[in-house]
Amino acid sequence: MNEEIEHSYLPIRGLKLHIAHIGKAGEAGTLLFVHGFPEVCYSWRHQMVAAAAAGFRAIAPDLPGYGLSEPPSDLAQASWEGLVKDLLAVLDSLAISKVFLVAKDFGAKPAFDLALCYPDRVCGVVTFGVPPLVESLGFSGLPEGFYLHRWKEPGRAEADFGRFDVKRIMRTIYILFSRSEVPVSKQGQEIMDLADDSTPMPDWFSEEDLSVYTNLFEKSGFITALQIPYRTKPAKAEYAKPRFKMPMFVIMGQKDYILKFPALKDYMSSEKLKDIAPDHEITYIPEGSHFVQEQFPELVNRLMIDFLCKHG
Repeated sequence: MNEEIEHSYLPIRGLKLHIAHIGKAGEAGTLLFVHGFPEVCYSWRHQMVAAAAAGFRAIAPDLPGYGLSEPPSDLAQASWEGLVKDLLAVLDSLAISKVFLVAKDFGAKPAFDLALCYPDRVCGVVTFGVPPLVESLGFSGLPEGFYLHRWKEPGRAEADFGRFDVKRIMRTIYILFSRSEVPVSKQGQEIMDLADDSTPMPDWFSEEDLSVYTNLFEKSGFITALQIPYRTKPAKAEYAKPRFKMPMFVIMGQKDYILKFPALKDYMSSEKLKDIAPDHEITYIPEGSHFVQEQFPELVNRLMIDFLCKHG
């Protein structure tokens, strides 16, 4: 990770959580970054440095069981609600009263919940690949071989991953998730079979990046990562009339495979989205993939900082 970025450990709800941080508290404000899968705080390195250069304080935890953070002692007790509590505990531990949330992939779920339940703690929300949501849109219309269906099944991903070393697993996931098509395996095929050693990595994903992710997932394993987000159901939302009270900004890669989810495409232009997030804007980045923040860091940083400065 960039040498300017510092690292610490915080005791959070009985676990030792690793956080990366850069910048000092000031008038510009603080950003709390929330990663997705197969990511860790390293995934935000470009955005953290840019945020600090713009006068913000940037903080990115490894969520429990990811990267250098301790896993939950009882996976059966791991929950989406627990992630919200973890994020709040990080803020309280650092005496931070209010933040901008920057989240991606499944990290958007606890970020949205935090923003809805504790609006006084959130200045605004930036998300990558996920529009403002109150509940899951579901995955209707996607075949049995869809990777989420496969990995949701206990033991299946473990058996699939177990055939390869961690480097091959990370390499394959980054290749598959960088494509514009949804990862779907055929009958008699598993997700890891959708790429092999001859399949080229994305040109923006370096051997150094692969090495970092490999080393971190060799330490953490995939046990927690398969539990959350793939096997843990969120509690049913119980909001009388959910509405995000803060400004929200969605950055989408135009070639993110998530846009092929049938329900998402309709939702992105729906009145429901406008109703729950009246102050939201969406920007599409041509050629952008699911990992748009790593693929086009300079463009993403500029868009993100412009939004933050406008609402800071």
